Parts: sequence; structure tokens; C-alpha cells
Amino acid sequence: MKLALAVVAASALACEGSAPPGRLVDLTHAFDAETVYWPTAEEGFVLERGFEGRTEAGYYYAAHRFRSAEHGGTHVDAPIHFAEGRSTVDAIPLERLIGQGVLVDVSDACARNPGHAVGVAELVAWEARHGTIPEGSIVLLRTGFGRHWPDRARYLGTAERGPGAVAKLHFPGLHPEAARWLAETRRASAVGIDTASIDPGWSTLFESHRILFEHEVPAFENLANLEALPPRGFRVVALPMKIRGGSGAPLRAVAILGEPAGR
Repeated sequence: MKLALAVVAASALACEGSAPPGRLVDLTHAFDAETVYWPTAEEGFVLERGFEGRTEAGYYYAAHRFRSAEHGGTHVDAPIHFAEGRSTVDAIPLERLIGQGVLVDVSDACARNPGHAVGVAELVAWEARHGTIPEGSIVLLRTGFGRHWPDRARYLGTAERGPGAVAKLHFPGLHPEAARWLAETRRASAVGIDTASIDPGWSTLFESHRILFEHEVPAFENLANLEALPPRGFRVVALPMKIRGGSGAPLRAVAILGEPAGR
């Protein structure tokens, strides 16, 4: 009886918050006229309509063009974004873009303080509940701000645009000490968040960016649907547009749920 109870308990722990094996969760916001970009971007995502309709031969055909800044919507920040000589988008190893994921839910703290910076203590507390973050994991931070998308005023802290708006940004992010802990102590492959920046909105030195990128750890920003993920037991596939020499790129990220924890 004790053995049976132990097996049931272990199974429950491994499946904590789990969903049916293999279920896919889209972690990407669609790109459209409402897509949130950094306030200094001259324009957001633009889809230029081309031909759409029946051709002279009688078959349907559609083809359009788009233009966009690198850093907007669900996207990846390549290490070169804040670290000279580090990887551009096309040079990020695939091993950093595909791997076991863990979700650290800090939404309660961020609801109390919209400018919250996720600290080492919170990561250690997560490990006390769910186990050590495995080396090479893709660590996702759920602040809860994804629910505000695409309301710029609530998501960014201001609806203003232009250089002057940057000083008014107010949203959660990762504390530099926690960024260093993830990069050096847990050797994370990548870090993602459901806000516009891995640094808190009020940051002026972008220290978490700089620390992660010096260690070649890319950042995924403006992720969607993190509330659908369990603390662990899923795999992340986050593939950006392969822009040669790019400092960032649009990202299509998904999570595959139901993989055994610790795998």
C-alpha cells in the first residue's frame, strides 16, 4: 500500500498542472496593425496588400508584402542586441531555441507591483516547490501582463510614442542578479517573458539584457498564453526568422506539453 501511494504521489508531482501529452500551446501573438512595438519604432507591423483574387487563368491567388522593425511583437533578442561580438539571429544555435521549458509564475507579485523585478529569491522558491531548474532549460517568466495585449497603455505603462515615452514605461522584468544567476548558475539556454522587455520597463541601463547576452543567452519577448503552461514538463520550440546579421527577429514560439519533467 505504501509503495502504491508513493507511486501515485510521484506521478502527481511529475504531472503537476499538466495537460494531455503532446498538446500544443501557441506562445506567439499574431502580427497585425495592433502589434505592440517599442515606443521609438517609427512604425509597427505593416502588411501591404498585393494581388488577391482570381487570375486571368481562373484560379485564386494571393500575395502581399510586409515590413517591420526587428524588435516588436513576439520576437527574439539576439545576443548582439546588447553585447558586441556576440551572436546575431542567424548564428544562434538551434539548441538554444529548442529545449525543455520551465515556467516561473510571478503574476501575483506583478499584480501588486507593475514594476516588479523578478529576483533570485523567487527563482530559488520556485525550485523548492518544483525541483532544480535543469541546465540548458528555456526559462519562461509569467508576469501576467500578457492579458493586457495589445492595449499599449496597460501593457507598456504608456500609450505615448517617441523617445520621450521611454521614460514612462512601467512593466515587470527580470532583475540583473537573477539574470546572472540563470546564466551562470543554471546555465539557461534562453529566457522568455510576457512583457515588452526582459528588463523592467523603468530600466535605463538594460543590465539584464547585457548580462544574458554576454553569456550568449537570447531573450524571447512579448510571449503569449503563458497561463496555459504548467511549471515544468513541456518543451519549447522558438524559431525566429533567420535574418543574417540581425539583432532580433519575429518569432514563432510554441510549447509542447506533456513531456516528463527533468527530461
